[in-house]
Amino acid sequence: MKNSKVILVGAGPGDRGLITLKGLKAIQKADIIFYDALVNPELLKEAQAHTEFVYVGKKRNQKTFSQPQINQLLVDASRQHNIIVRLKGGDPFVFGRGSEELNYLEDHGVKTEIVPGISSALAVPATQGIPLTMRGINESFFVITGTISNGQVSKDLKFGAMSSATLVILMGLKNLPTIMRETLRFRNENTPFAVIQNGTRQNENIIIDNLRNYNSIINQIDYTQPGIIVIGDTVSEHPAFFEEEIQRVLESSIYE
Repeated sequence: MKNSKVILVGAGPGDRGLITLKGLKAIQKADIIFYDALVNPELLKEAQAHTEFVYVGKKRNQKTFSQPQINQLLVDASRQHNIIVRLKGGDPFVFGRGSEELNYLEDHGVKTEIVPGISSALAVPATQGIPLTMRGINESFFVITGTISNGQVSKDLKFGAMSSATLVILMGLKNLPTIMRETLRFRNENTPFAVIQNGTRQNENIIIDNLRNYNSIINQIDYTQPGIIVIGDTVSEHPAFFEEEIQRVLESSIYE
């Protein structure tokens, strides 16, 4: 169809209110929506009555479609529909493979549009009161994937850990022990970290501790749920950090 267009839309971190106005308008005019696992299903209720929905999400050890299949589905949809929305959690260009889909579509002559989304790397720490940068503490932050294509941790973690930057690690829960051990090579063992799951949603959960105690929280995590890891001194700005730190000190003194 000459007037067809695929719109890559970032759905935000999970809270339905954290999608952009432009992204919401794209959903409301879509003829078909291809959506991911991390997209809040409440957003789909904003679509028109005739809109078709295709779930193409990927969860741990579960894929409805491979990435090449998704790419082709979008091209095929452009031949049958006018407005196609590719709805991705967070931002399409932050570990969302949005550029791969965009390049494939453009190679096949399909018109495209990009609507950026609020990345969970930014929004999830913020909603927990954890700043990524803070004057006098650090001057930068790293956003790192915790799992690359071969299942290992990104080598960039080393360079982030060597700096004073706040580390935000996405898709890293299954490699949590490796991430903590690598970070401990370069950071003080008293450096705080947070594991935040289902960020910005009603069932959000956070665990805070120091690097030296990471082993104690391994079994507290539900690995079926998405989550991010935040490491750095700015994590101590979380309202509960000092309360939990006092509790840890008291418990250690009792056992001594």
